[in-house]
Amino acid sequence: MIHFISDLHLSPETPATTEAFLAFLSGEARKGQALWILGDLFEYWTGDDDLGDPFNARIADALAALTASGVQTRLIVGNRDFLLGAAFSERTGAAIVSETHALQLGDTSAILLHGDSLCTDDLAYQQFRSMVRNPAWQAQFRAQPLEVRHKIAADLRAKSEMAKQDKAMDIMDVNAAAVEQAFRDSGARLMIHGHTHRPATHALKVDGQARTRAVLPDWHGQACGLRWDGLALSRFG
Repeated sequence: MIHFISDLHLSPETPATTEAFLAFLSGEARKGQALWILGDLFEYWTGDDDLGDPFNARIADALAALTASGVQTRLIVGNRDFLLGAAFSERTGAAIVSETHALQLGDTSAILLHGDSLCTDDLAYQQFRSMVRNPAWQAQFRAQPLEVRHKIAADLRAKSEMAKQDKAMDIMDVNAAAVEQAFRDSGARLMIHGHTHRPATHALKVDGQARTRAVLPDWHGQACGLRWDGLALSRFG
């Protein structure tokens, strides 16, 4: 069995979701062979040197216990935790992989991604994404004191929430042409992603061929996502 989850947005301010995640790691997740976290595990991540924070250490240790139990754990960074890096991976045993990642599920070829790259109608966000994914910007950001990075992250979160109020909902969803192109580029039949907080399973056709796009839910105090049991994909939570 393989579990797919995303958009937990863990932080000390979401204790119910944190406890749900810890319970998931010690219970349901251990029934599977692998766990895929498709972005935004954390509400924000300012750099791996923040692993000393008690909250972050608690999450990292729980993931380390899962991987030590034999569950392969893979992670794709999201728009909130794109600074997760090698030290986090070493501490937890969770391998960080780049999107778009190809995965074979039985006879079905799949691609996994966070999903923000598909929201191409949101031009302001895509410009921001290009900036913060730039290695030079990241190096400059990491060079600042941790307390300064925390303040910047808090300011960016506040500005993001304000910006959402002025945006049409459709702008913040995936662009149909971007989805179709991702299917063409990969040749996959199934796409699994998060980010939009609009869980659903969409059947579509790309160049006359049937394709499926499965969107993961965000967490609100309850474990939820998708699972592959070797035969079919289903929802849990």
